[in-house]
Amino acid sequence: MVDLSTVSPAIALSPLDGRYRAVAAPLVNHLSEAALNRARLAVEVEWLIHLTDHHVLPGAPRLSESEKAYLRGTVDSFGAAEIAELAEVEAVTRHDVKAVEYLLKRRLDAAGDDPSVSGADGGPTVLPAVHEIVHIFCTSEDINNLAYALTVRSAVKEAWLPAAHGLIADLTAMAREHAGAAMLARTHGQPATPTTLGKELAVLARRLTRQVRRVESAEYLGKFNGATGTYGAHVVAVPEADWQSVSRTFVEGLGLVWNPLTTQIESHDWQAELYCDIARFNRVAHNLTTDVWSYISLGYFRQRLAAQGSTGSSTMPHKVNPIRFENGEANLEISCSLLETLAATLVTSRLQRDLTDSTTQRNIGTALGHSLLAIDNIRRGLAGLDVDAARLEADLDATWEVLGEPVQQAMRAASVAGATGMADPYERLKKLTRGKRVTPEAMRAFISGLGMPDDVEARLLALTPATYTGLAARLVEHLDD
Repeated sequence: MVDLSTVSPAIALSPLDGRYRAVAAPLVNHLSEAALNRARLAVEVEWLIHLTDHHVLPGAPRLSESEKAYLRGTVDSFGAAEIAELAEVEAVTRHDVKAVEYLLKRRLDAAGDDPSVSGADGGPTVLPAVHEIVHIFCTSEDINNLAYALTVRSAVKEAWLPAAHGLIADLTAMAREHAGAAMLARTHGQPATPTTLGKELAVLARRLTRQVRRVESAEYLGKFNGATGTYGAHVVAVPEADWQSVSRTFVEGLGLVWNPLTTQIESHDWQAELYCDIARFNRVAHNLTTDVWSYISLGYFRQRLAAQGSTGSSTMPHKVNPIRFENGEANLEISCSLLETLAATLVTSRLQRDLTDSTTQRNIGTALGHSLLAIDNIRRGLAGLDVDAARLEADLDATWEVLGEPVQQAMRAASVAGATGMADPYERLKKLTRGKRVTPEAMRAFISGLGMPDDVEARLLALTPATYTGLAARLVEHLDD
C-alpha cells in the first residue's frame, strides 16, 4: 500500500484543511501557525518603534518614517518565502519566538542595502545598528499573548462574526416572512397550543443575537511586563523610565486592553470568557438544527431538490435527507467541545508559567473552524427549505382538542365575572379532550352547552386551531428591538 503520509502535495489530516477547506479558509489568515508568526513579527516591530518613538532607551536613535514603513512592510509582505525562511531559522533555534526575533534582525541588516530606506537626517539608515533593541525586555509570553490577542480578535471580527450575523439575518428574514403561518406547537413532543412558524424562528434568532452581542463586547487583554510580570530587568537597566506607562501605551496602541497585574503569562481569562460565549451561540444554533430537523420530519418544511445527479441515499432513491442540519449539528458539537476545553484549561497555569497553553491555543482555529463550518451548513440548509402550508393546516385541523385550553380559561374568566354553570372547567375539558381526538362539531357542541355569555360564546365558536395563535405574529416584531 502507498504510504499516504509521503504523498506530495501533502494530504491534509484535518477535514478543515481537506474536505471543508473552502469554508474554513478565512481563518488561515488569522489563526494558522503562519498567521501567529506574522502577528509575533508585528508585535516585535511595533515594540521597536514604540521604544524609539518615546525615547525610552537613552542613546537609541529616532527612526525615520521610511524606516518605520520598511519595518511594517516586513509584516505586510510576510508570505510563503518568509514562512519557509522562518522554518529554517527555527530548525536551528528550536524556539519559535526566538526564530521570529532572528528573522527581524536579518531584515534590519537587509535595510542597509535598500536605497528606499534612509535615516531621520536623510542619511544612511540606522536599522542595521539597532539589533539589541529587538526583543529587549521581552519574555516570549510578552510577544505571544499580544500576538494571540490580535489574531483571535481579527478572526472573530473579520471571519466568525460576519458569518454569525449572516445566519441571524437569514433566520430573521424567515421569521418575518412566516410570522403569520399558524402551526401546531409541540410540548414534550405532543400537540400543544398553536403558534406561528415565524414566532418560533424569531425566538431562535433573538437568542442567537443576544450571544452575538456578548461576543461583540468581548475585551481582548494584553500584558507586557517581563519574565514574571514585575518589570524587574526593566527597572534595573533603565530605572528612570515609567515602565508601567510604557507598557500600557504600547498595549493600548495595539487596540487591546492593558492587564497590569499578571504572572509571566497573561491569565487568558478573557479567552475563556469569549470561548464560552461562542460556545453558547453554538448551543443555541444546535437547538436550531434539531428543531428544523424535527419540522422537516413532521413535513412542515419541504427540502428543495438539489442539482441533477445528487444522491440522498445510496439505496433508497426517494430520500432527500436533511444533511445540512445534521452536519451542522455535528460540527457544533465538535466546536463546543474544543471551545469548552479551551475555556476550562487556559485559566490554569502552574505558578508563574507552564506550557500547557502553548499547544492548547494552537487549537483555537480548529474550534472556530468547526463553528464556521456549522454556520455555513445551517445557512445552506435554511436556503433550501419551503414551507408546506397545506401540511401545517392539516395538522391544525386534525387537532381540535388544543382548544380545550382557551375554552377552560374562558370559563374561569366568566366565572370570575359572575356567570353560573362554569364549575370545574379544567376537569370538564380534561374529560372531553385528554388522550382523544376531538372533532370540530364535538368542541362546538360542548361550547354551546356551557351557557356562556353571548359575546364569549360567539368568540369561542369562531375559534379554530389555525386562529388560536394569540399574539404570535406580532411578537416577531420584537426582532426590531
